[in-house]
Amino acid sequence: MTKMHFAALGLIALGAPALAAPSGTITVYTSQPQDQMAMVVEAFNKDYPDVEVEIFRTGTTELMSKLQAEFTAGSTPADVLLIADAVAMTQLKQDNRLLAHPDAPIEGIPESVIDPDRTFFGTKLITTGIVYNTGMVQAPPQGWDDLRAPDVAGSLIMPSPLYSGAATIHVGTMVQQPEFGWGYYEALADAGAVAGQGNGTVIEAVARGEKAYGIIIEYMAMNAKKDGSPVDFVWPDQGVSSITQPVAILKDSDNVEAARAFVDWQLSRAAQEQSVTQGYFPIIAGVAPPEGYPDPATLNILPLDAAALMADDQANKEQFAELFGG
Repeated sequence: MTKMHFAALGLIALGAPALAAPSGTITVYTSQPQDQMAMVVEAFNKDYPDVEVEIFRTGTTELMSKLQAEFTAGSTPADVLLIADAVAMTQLKQDNRLLAHPDAPIEGIPESVIDPDRTFFGTKLITTGIVYNTGMVQAPPQGWDDLRAPDVAGSLIMPSPLYSGAATIHVGTMVQQPEFGWGYYEALADAGAVAGQGNGTVIEAVARGEKAYGIIIEYMAMNAKKDGSPVDFVWPDQGVSSITQPVAILKDSDNVEAARAFVDWQLSRAAQEQSVTQGYFPIIAGVAPPEGYPDPATLNILPLDAAALMADDQANKEQFAELFGG
């Protein structure tokens, strides 16, 4: 128990009034799907009924553009960010836009997903792999190289890093691997592969049979399968890219207490168990993954040099747009 906690107990023992629970309104900017966020807010409000949570949701790349425009104009209404891109969070930290939260409840959470200065915290493990239409595909792909075949690439759709934070990480990870690089994407483009916007456009196209194959984050494919869509998902044996959907408080939040409560709740076991029901790998040890998912310890996570990705981000997006359109 910390000195602060002892002091607080002493005040209560002396009859001092207890600290008021967080209240008021916070605005959360997020890339997590709107229906999932509605459930997140509902569960959060069971523990924090006096905090009203307003949600603005779009793809991470668009969300970051909106934030930068608001910063340029003077301020943003956002209090909390929950986005699919630790690289974007790192950039915001370097720009001195994030508020440190040294007392965040991080027990059981891997250090690798926590900013050492406690300005942002991973909340999930999200991997990118291959979705396919089970009515159109007889022999499912097992690795990324299987997508190079002309009859496969010609019916392949992927999300664009111009819209999706997860796609930014995935493309950035793949082009850093010597066995793939930009040559991999050039081969896909030459064979007729296309890019949509976010991962939602990918699952819609594959589930409807407009495309037989897609590159996508796993929970969207697995949730669609669970809901009866004719799709299945492969974690490629050559490895998967991963994101951690970090959460952070913006430095100019006008309701820091409630913002901290939201971050603390995101890191709680209750939030982790809810995220499993939404199709996410949990980030806290001891929470079982969703049914049908592999043990995350068995996944081959492709290495990523985050500093290099940040430096190459604009060039990567321009190269991708040149191959697949903007």
